[in-house]
Amino acid sequence: MESRISGVILAGGASRRFGGITKSNIIVDGETIISRIISTIDNLFNEIIIVTNTPSEFHDLERFKIAGDHFLKAGPLGGIHSALKVSENDSIFVFAGDMPFLDKEIITEEIRQFRLNDYKILIPRIGGLIEPLHSIFRVSVLPHLEMFLAEGNRSVRDFISEMNAGYMDLQDSEENRRVFTNINTMSDLRNITGI
Repeated sequence: MESRISGVILAGGASRRFGGITKSNIIVDGETIISRIISTIDNLFNEIIIVTNTPSEFHDLERFKIAGDHFLKAGPLGGIHSALKVSENDSIFVFAGDMPFLDKEIITEEIRQFRLNDYKILIPRIGGLIEPLHSIFRVSVLPHLEMFLAEGNRSVRDFISEMNAGYMDLQDSEENRRVFTNINTMSDLRNITGI
């Protein structure tokens, strides 16, 4: 049976490096990053989940499911856990909330490859580097993830290494690397906006 997949945006909370601004709400080319993500993925998934501990910041997105963390201060892995718990589908496609340049063709190809295999997790890989916050997770990993988090583990990469993960290799090009650009600092923002 074909996997049904929910789209998940890890919108996080206020970022200290951005003066308390949630990175998903940073404006790039006149549009918030979360709006750019939604524009790219909206018609690919029958359910979109926004994971945030500051839901009031996304009151204009109430048509989507909003989920908060069960494991606080667990970083992106805590957000993945929350989405797995509330998903109505059997898998979730996780996107970092600070990636303004997502590519629909790459997302579609990743979904296609996931459906052709029995991986628990599928991760893009470019130039030998993996992109764990642009990955698909089966809901069946949830019990293992809950044990992993309960033991105090927080690393997405360490969790992935324990699972049956597959990799989608992409050509190492500037165009493909741009897709996985995320904004961690004001310097990153200046580099992509030219401000």
